[in-house]
Amino acid sequence: MFAVIYRWRLRPGMEQQFTDGWHRVTAAIHARCGSYGSRLHRADDGTWVAYARWPDEAARERCAVPDAEGVAMMAGAVEERFPETRLEIVDDLLAEPGTS
Repeated sequence: MFAVIYRWRLRPGMEQQFTDGWHRVTAAIHARCGSYGSRLHRADDGTWVAYARWPDEAARERCAVPDAEGVAMMAGAVEERFPETRLEIVDDLLAEPGTS
């Protein structure tokens, strides 16, 4: 499996717009590109972080983001975008409570 970490610093007061856009984009990518989904976090340093999982890097590269309006919502809320971090998953114990 393959994962990517994304980080942003948002414009003050634009957090809800960013979150709404992120949700739209992530749901569309999951439905149409075969991603395993993503989680969005607000970090203690004020940045926002998303972690997305994919079956492999090629699946992620083939994906054209299918929600232009959601992307525009996110872009309008971003003050600074940091370089993404690409990760090869070596071992995975992340699971929701009550699942195996």
